[in-house]
Amino acid sequence: MNRIVVVGASAAGLVAAETLRREGYTGTLTLIGEESDAPYDRPPLSKQILAGTWETERVSLRTEEQLDELKLDLRLGTAATGLDTNAHLVYLADGDQVGYDGLIVATGVRPRRLPGQGGHVLRTLRDVLDLRERLGPGRRLVVVGAGFLGAEAAAVARGLGCEVILLEPAPVPLAHAVGEQVGRVLSQAHREHGVDLRTGIAVTEVTDDGVTLADGTLTEADEVLVAIGSQPNTAWLDGSGLDIDDGLVCDRYSEAAPGVYGAGDVARWHNPLFGVSMRIEHRTNAAEQGMAAARNLLHPEARKPFAPVPYFWSDQYDMKIHAYGYLRGHDTVDIVEGDLEQRRFLATYRKEERLVGALAVGMPPKAIRPWRQALLTTEER
Repeated sequence: MNRIVVVGASAAGLVAAETLRREGYTGTLTLIGEESDAPYDRPPLSKQILAGTWETERVSLRTEEQLDELKLDLRLGTAATGLDTNAHLVYLADGDQVGYDGLIVATGVRPRRLPGQGGHVLRTLRDVLDLRERLGPGRRLVVVGAGFLGAEAAAVARGLGCEVILLEPAPVPLAHAVGEQVGRVLSQAHREHGVDLRTGIAVTEVTDDGVTLADGTLTEADEVLVAIGSQPNTAWLDGSGLDIDDGLVCDRYSEAAPGVYGAGDVARWHNPLFGVSMRIEHRTNAAEQGMAAARNLLHPEARKPFAPVPYFWSDQYDMKIHAYGYLRGHDTVDIVEGDLEQRRFLATYRKEERLVGALAVGMPPKAIRPWRQALLTTEER
């Protein structure tokens, strides 16, 4: 291959580029990023950066010197707008086009928004800095969506002295992911820290004065954060002939088409360890899949299935949450260690009696590591 193009200058895209160089690729390597900032880490955005405890430089994934060493054709501040898989061309927003022999798609996701004007989202560094300067004592923040991102932001805002109203349409926040028992425990922590958590509440619109609820009433706010999930950045792939279904559909090798691989939040692939198709929006998976996609693209004769145990973490107040596996769609949850009321416990998740995940709250990392090993022994049915 004379030219490999990586679209998406985030964790997955950067690791893919680094892996290609480390594996001996010496051809032209183009890395395309929509944002003008050099690749940076996203998990600290809703935690340390929003709280103001880190300077922005700390989220940079690599120094300028380290990027230079990769000898990249680096195209920052330029979005990919189209793909012709027959001609092997990536089209860019600046009117340029880049040919490729191999392609890695790592364009991530974008936040879902609500109708109306205003409202913040948290995806980019600039999103977070814009919200941070508007938070402080006496300010009222309405957070729409009590998933992990919304919950983390609510916790930080309380620490900054804001009045926080957290609105969630489901009866129990995060129940679909972690189960009702665990969801209630995590919710109680917010209430104990002074968050006005309201469940079963649907928001229809963001306004200059706050948010409009489904019953037509207004919940007033100085600032609104919309944290209702995300959607894969695949619009630029329309007309490419690639299979799109809640992400770029890939096989067990992360391959979407001959010579085209997906990595990170945008990729939906078949994980043979769990026997299901999944799309994972976790930082660890982005790096692991970027590495796997690069190796499989560069060495097709020695391809290996990408079969990880997904991992994620979250910090909320003094709670440290760690989880391994694929918890969605579980049938049963068992508390195997600790105590729910003390918010210090370890839970396991099963589907059709098969172990699919484990989650720890307030426990040392060593408590959950054996469960990762147990998940690695899972075999596809």
